[in-house]
Amino acid sequence: MDQFVCYGGKGGVGKTTLAASTGVAAARRGAETLVVSTDPAHSLADAFEVEPGTDRRAVDDNLWIEELSPDAGEAAYRAIVETLAAELRSAGIRLDDEEIERLFTAGIVPGSDELAAIEALAAHSEGTEFDQIVVDTAPTGHTLRLLELPAVLRETVAAADSLRGQLRRTVDTARSAVFGPAYLWGRRRDEDDEFAALAGRMESVRELLTDPDRVDFRVVCLPEPMAVAETLRLVDQLTEANIPVETVVANRVLTDVESDCQRCQATETAHREQLDRLETALPDRRLVSLPAIQDDVTARETVERIASQLPEALIVDGA
Repeated sequence: MDQFVCYGGKGGVGKTTLAASTGVAAARRGAETLVVSTDPAHSLADAFEVEPGTDRRAVDDNLWIEELSPDAGEAAYRAIVETLAAELRSAGIRLDDEEIERLFTAGIVPGSDELAAIEALAAHSEGTEFDQIVVDTAPTGHTLRLLELPAVLRETVAAADSLRGQLRRTVDTARSAVFGPAYLWGRRRDEDDEFAALAGRMESVRELLTDPDRVDFRVVCLPEPMAVAETLRLVDQLTEANIPVETVVANRVLTDVESDCQRCQATETAHREQLDRLETALPDRRLVSLPAIQDDVTARETVERIASQLPEALIVDGA
């Protein structure tokens, strides 16, 4: 069972609605389900017609949503900066609060939004109370940065840890010269600190994102030439990163049009051509086609309708 389902793709293709619908369908089957939005411009609450907010809350039986705040990412990075600052102080290098703040805001880590998403995935990667976690990712560029972040952070943490090691050796050498070798006797530093903890979380997320038994990354697109081209590139990039992609969802496909509407017929034909293009380019992927929903329904009604149309293979059963 894929415990984690991630919906990705360019902006405006319906990722949030699909994530919400997948959550609804799983919850209706009895699966305890959490839908998480990592998009900085959240719209998950809108899909369920509830007030926006960063607190996890129930929106239906067996179903919870959470719109991540970048504060979680900022807190994780700030802990690293403050740990390093403490080591600098122990070496006699004084940093005041303003200097620490400048170091914190220097942008060494790619982005607090992506880091908050990684922190959320890490929190569930070692065990969770949910049967399924559905992730509504940010548009393609943000998503690719998110997927690259564990490797980038591993390098950042390794560099910071190396600097810390050099500082410790310098301090120990200087103090042992003053106080004698006895200064080093019995000295033991707690290695279970922010550096080790963050490095461990990054490794857990890397293992999660590349495990086909635990995660299914579903790419969403519209049946339009530019959207399909970007989708094919994204699938290639995810494959190169060893991210398992089993499903491509073509959303808002026009079908069963009126025979007296020539423009509608032309659009239906164009959509069919793009579906054929996807099938030809991605023969080993599951291609799911979802019809366009009429515009005069509410956001929640749209979620409910799509939930009822999802193929069985895309729904987790809680039994």
